[in-house]
Amino acid sequence: MRTINTDEIIQTVKEMCIEANLKLSEDMEQAVRNAAEEEDSVLGRQILSQLCENLDIAAEDQIPICQDTGMAVFFINVGQDVHVEGMNLTDAVNEGVRQGYTEGYLRKSVVRDPLIRENTKDNTPAIIHYDIVPGENIEITIAPKGFGSENMSRVFMLKPADGEEGVKAAVLQAVKDAGPNACPPMFVGVGLGGDFEMAAKLAKKALTRKAGEHSPYEHIARIESEILDAVNHTGIGPGGLGGKTTALAVNIETYATHIAGMPLAVNMCCHVNRHVTRIL
Repeated sequence: MRTINTDEIIQTVKEMCIEANLKLSEDMEQAVRNAAEEEDSVLGRQILSQLCENLDIAAEDQIPICQDTGMAVFFINVGQDVHVEGMNLTDAVNEGVRQGYTEGYLRKSVVRDPLIRENTKDNTPAIIHYDIVPGENIEITIAPKGFGSENMSRVFMLKPADGEEGVKAAVLQAVKDAGPNACPPMFVGVGLGGDFEMAAKLAKKALTRKAGEHSPYEHIARIESEILDAVNHTGIGPGGLGGKTTALAVNIETYATHIAGMPLAVNMCCHVNRHVTRIL
């Protein structure tokens, strides 16, 4: 049994909040830079070049890539042989978020009540997804999510008879409905299977996959490629102003489901697809 003190968790989360908002991971940044070189549209190429310049400025000046520093979303794998010592684990994560967003001068975007709309002033509480896994480590992934793209998310309760073509059509429709509002070029996360809420969780988690990495399942990897091609033929393009780069990737995560259903969730993220992972 390994013991991890929550002081270490707080410090790690604090650092991750700041790191995720100031610099994209290398794979995500390279995806944007590659798109800038490959885009055919003059205007689209200009927009992508500006996005690359923005990444450079953020890294050099140590300022956020985007003014919407997002709601802090976590995927945490807790080893079953770990003993957490100190405060409650969820409280510790939220304390790390509070310190990170306050000391990192990151925009606080969370309101306590959906209707009263009073800002919590420290970007807490975070959204935390826990999984218990084998081992004696805690793996923490943060994915700060801005709401320009989050608001364009969709859930479809498809019928089994809709099949593969129904999946493709639903994702493509979600992208078309979003148009420029999801700040393209975007990453499209898709959750397929499970139930209503599991599909949404899978779609969000799909966005944390490394850029250019396909599903390990051959038929799903093929569908990812086919949807990406269809999305990039919509002509929406960078900034919604035309071009062939509407999406940089389509990532699909799957889970077992009921014989009577085929839940499908689509979660979009703009090119600022921020996520950082650390293992304690």
